[in-house]
Amino acid sequence: MNEVKPLRVETENMSGGDIVLGKLDDYIGFHLRLAQNASFRSFQRKTGQTDLRPGWFALLSLIKDNPGITPMTLSRASGRDKSTLTPLLRDMIRDGFVEKQPIARDRRSYALFATPEGSARLADLARHAAEHDRRLDQIVGDQKAELLNLLRRIAAEID
Repeated sequence: MNEVKPLRVETENMSGGDIVLGKLDDYIGFHLRLAQNASFRSFQRKTGQTDLRPGWFALLSLIKDNPGITPMTLSRASGRDKSTLTPLLRDMIRDGFVEKQPIARDRRSYALFATPEGSARLADLARHAAEHDRRLDQIVGDQKAELLNLLRRIAAEID
């Protein structure tokens, strides 16, 4: 197993660059967040799309694969609450990647569909995501299935 190095960050008022994590060093949630942030930054660099926001690929994928999905169902499927989902959807609709259509039986909600522009953007992001995932596969190696099972278990049991 590879040894993990201490967290190194740019510091303004401290000598050196190692940050003492204290109790955070043993918190799974903290390391999940660091890994998520690092993964997104790497994915964004790989795409070269500086306007890419966290969650766009997942949301576009879910909308494309589930035409007519409602925001409530999309929220549950993506693990995003309304406060983070709403601005992302607003931007994706404004930019022409997603369209919304009224639902006759439910005036409080609407159905979401990927536009042709959204489908094209998704295809490009999917290509980069596959490359990015291969890099993650290299990092976790033969422990991928175990890691995915643990992450799924965390998601299912903690929510």
